[in-house]
This record gives sequence, C-alpha cells and structure tokens, in this order.
Amino acid sequence: MHPHDKHASKVPEVTLLFWVTKILATTLGETGGDAVSMSMQLGYLVGTGIFAVIFAVAVTTQIRATRFHPSLYWLTVIATTTLGTTLADFADRSLGIGYAGGVALLLTLLLGSLFAWHARLGSVAVDAITSLQAEGFYWVTIMFSQTLGTALGDWTADNAGLGYLGGAVIFGTALMMLAAAYAWTRISRAALFWTAFILTRPLGAVLGDFLDKPIDHGGLALSRYSASLVLLAAIALCVFGFRHRAAGGSRAVR
Repeated sequence: MHPHDKHASKVPEVTLLFWVTKILATTLGETGGDAVSMSMQLGYLVGTGIFAVIFAVAVTTQIRATRFHPSLYWLTVIATTTLGTTLADFADRSLGIGYAGGVALLLTLLLGSLFAWHARLGSVAVDAITSLQAEGFYWVTIMFSQTLGTALGDWTADNAGLGYLGGAVIFGTALMMLAAAYAWTRISRAALFWTAFILTRPLGAVLGDFLDKPIDHGGLALSRYSASLVLLAAIALCVFGFRHRAAGGSRAVR
C-alpha cells in the first residue's frame, strides 16, 4: 500500500473513556517501567532495550492491522509509555542530561515531529489519521510525548519541589483548563488534543511515583508489581467493558 493511500481509521474516537484509559496507561507506564528498571534491578538501559522491542512489535502490528482493534491500540500506547519512562530516566540520570535538559530536548523533538507532520500532510488532527504516513507521524509524536511527559513529571515533582501530589494538582488543573477551552472557545481542536495528550503523561508519571515511591519521599510505598497489575486490570476493564468507535465514525467494536 502506498503511504498516501487512504484506509480506515485505526485510532479511537476522543471521548471521556479515551482520556480515562490514557491516564491509567501513563500511570502504568511509570510503575511498570520502574518495576523493570528498578525493582528487577535491570537498570534503565536494559529496561529501555526490553520495552523498545515490545514497542517495535506492537507498533508494527498496529500499523499493519486493517481495522481498529482497541486492545492492540492500547497495548501500543502502554508500550510507548513504559519505554518513555525508562528512556527518559536513562537520559536524565544515566547520561546526566538532567530534567531541564531532557525536557528541552524532548520538547524540541516533539514540536519538530508535529511541524513535519503538518507540513507533509496538512493536518495533525486525530480524525485525519487515515494513511500509513499519518500513522507513522502519529506514533512518533506519541513516543516523543510520552518520553517528554516522564521528564516533565519528574522535574516538577523533584526539582520544582512540588512533590507528587503537588505535581498531580498542577497537571490536573491544566487539563481541566484545556477541557474548559474545548467547551467554550474555538481554539484549534488538534492543538488542544495534543496539549492534553502531552499533559496526561506527566500526570500519570507523578501519580505512578506517588503510588510506589517510599513514604519518606512523599509516596505510598506500594509494590510496583501490585500497583501495575491493578492499573492493568483497570485498563482491561476500560478496553473490554465498553464499546469503542474509531475516530471518524467507523463502526463500534470491543
């Protein structure tokens, strides 16, 4: 198939269920990524390698699919958020770039991806993802946003001194402001979507850290394994317990 050939949308319609599942997935990315790199003591580099393989398989399968599969889509999102966690931690901590440097680098890559996508195809809207090339840009942009969100969440909670709950309040408030802008303004829906998509990742990062970090660091000291399993069960309920529709009005599926 030619990269510009049109096909059915394989990304979900943006609804409240979408955002709930996305926040759960980003929180799972934090606890799951930390479980592999820290609890299993494999390190950030090895953890990144493991999740990179999972992401490569998932995104290849997603792009090759001929129709929208909610479970495959969200598996791919989870793969991006776990990879984003270990990749950001590796860059920020192992390479010594630091949170500020990591945020600046990843924000540049993310904006560059969106700019190239818009320049090439004329739109970055979710309902316009109906070609292989658009899908490629979509998943590259998501990968950058997930990695950026991890670094931004850690920077806010640690360096800014707000703590995990303080960071959650900041990002939660920002998301509510975006929801208000969506309801009461004519700001570009694509711009609002990607801003919200980016901000759900640091929200998930600080929530995940709040669940599993030590009590003397402001967390609840829960097991990363048990927290990840509970989050995975909640995502499964969202994916399999409700009917889903692809963006653009394709038929509903489970």
